[in-house]
Amino acid sequence: VLKLLFYQYSNFIDNLRVYVRGGTGGMGYPNLGGEGGRGGDVWFVARERTTLKSIREKYPQKRFVAETGANSSVKALKGEKGKDREIHVPLGISVLDDDGKQIGELNAAGERFLAARGGLGGSLATNFLPCKGQRRTVHLDLKLIADVGLVGFPNAGKSSLLSKISHAKPEIANYAFTTIQPELGKIMYADYKQISVADLPGLIEGAHANKGMGHKFLKHVERTKQLLLVVDISGFQLSVKTQFRTAFETILLLTKELELYKEELVTKPALLAINKMDLPCAKDNLDELMAQLANPQDFLHLLEEEMIPANTLEFREVIPISTYTGEGIEELKTCLRKSIDEQAEQVNEEYQKKKLLLLQTSK
Repeated sequence: VLKLLFYQYSNFIDNLRVYVRGGTGGMGYPNLGGEGGRGGDVWFVARERTTLKSIREKYPQKRFVAETGANSSVKALKGEKGKDREIHVPLGISVLDDDGKQIGELNAAGERFLAARGGLGGSLATNFLPCKGQRRTVHLDLKLIADVGLVGFPNAGKSSLLSKISHAKPEIANYAFTTIQPELGKIMYADYKQISVADLPGLIEGAHANKGMGHKFLKHVERTKQLLLVVDISGFQLSVKTQFRTAFETILLLTKELELYKEELVTKPALLAINKMDLPCAKDNLDELMAQLANPQDFLHLLEEEMIPANTLEFREVIPISTYTGEGIEELKTCLRKSIDEQAEQVNEEYQKKKLLLLQTSK
């Protein structure tokens, strides 16, 4: 089953290597001092409802070349510029060069990035010979953009939760790695406010080191504004060969995985959903967990030293829920809305303060 799931995940593409080349300039006209047209440029343009998979299917060669500039002639001494080549890419794309250095980013619909500039046309400066366009290989790296990222180990109930709070219809089944690609859903509120939620597929211990599906999933956490950890109140065990973890230990391990991948991830605002409250003993387990979360330092000895995170996550809210009975779902939606609104207000306040400071210093 696991092999099949890894194969299916490969159908979701979040990285694509493409070749881009600007158009060659047009020939100059030495006798009359005519100038050839500049070669066309290659642009990446962000567009909604576009995927890297559709680009690969439509352009299997993954080569994008702009048109050549027009030659200078008696009829047109100044040759026309070659036609640009535009490639529509999804929102949330980082453009990296072949060395892995980020050279551009496309986050909103309509944003453009110049991938390869066209060559100059032939002129007196170039002895009337045209220049070739810029050429290079670039990587399109997708990171999902969402207000909230669901983070949890397999079978914590993230897919069930997403289907309860949004219109997304993720695949749900009772085995590890049910989710094999990120799912996006939107929570709709009565006043038409929308909050986007990304179900980021199940982490496992060691994901930071690229075990399991590791970095493929962790990188998507980077673009989410807030985290919603989803934890099974009865604990978690990946397989009979791995150790059983309590809900408290699970929270610490998830924090550790985020921290080891990129330290700033644990500074994001975070909420905690305690799932499967319909199970027997859930109430007793919750009382014990709340006591542990109130004083985490007193219980860190429960874990091996190398698994203890440097900083424990501070949760804005802890919400007990059951995706089976619907308990706590409405409260969770309200808490998410409040947290997102507060963050937006805070960002706006900081922006206004900076603006005011700039005005004062310019005077």
